[in-house]
Amino acid sequence: MELKAEGVSRQYFRKSKLSNVFLAVKETNLTLPAGQLTEITGRSGSGKSTLLHMLAGLLAPTTGRVLLGGADLYALDDAERSMLRNKSVGVIPQGQTALRSLTVMENVKLPCAMYGDAVSDDAALELLERVGLAALRDAYPNELSGGELRRLAIARALLRKPPLLLADEPTSNLDDENTRAVLRLLRQCADEGAAVLLVTHEREAAEYADRVLRMSDGVLSTSTM
Repeated sequence: MELKAEGVSRQYFRKSKLSNVFLAVKETNLTLPAGQLTEITGRSGSGKSTLLHMLAGLLAPTTGRVLLGGADLYALDDAERSMLRNKSVGVIPQGQTALRSLTVMENVKLPCAMYGDAVSDDAALELLERVGLAALRDAYPNELSGGELRRLAIARALLRKPPLLLADEPTSNLDDENTRAVLRLLRQCADEGAAVLLVTHEREAAEYADRVLRMSDGVLSTSTM
């Protein structure tokens, strides 16, 4: 499934000496083809995460539109967009997003449980094995390290084998071995047909990407790295 952003931008209103408008992302066109891993790199505050959130259906753009498999995400109502996102988009966000009242296994199965869809423990356990958390299936989030929580978020995002996978700094708080394991896993998702976007500061990530783009002051361009 291909994702296409056409002329998307995001502005915020805030008081300043020069202007009351801050353009976090300037008008951007971007296509994420099925079967490819696209990396976006750049400094903190350059607009990378804002762009990812617009592509994920989580933040409405000020201008432009986002097409997922031909469907205009922001022309859908909230319920329709949430359902499409749940079934077709895997998002690995920054920060800790696990529900602390649920076990690791229950957290991984949450995307299906939210809509009453059945999923076997075997399928969830296979994902936990791939991210090295199978032994912690019955643990709770407060028992996990920061790196383990990142890997839990990755397993949850992959549960439905989404055709679109958006990863925002998925290797933060991971050691070198687990960083490589996560990058290999994202590369495998692309090889299996998913459109994958990786937002990262990780220099090693470029080795796994089909193309590398750079974000600077809200402008997306081809990287010269």
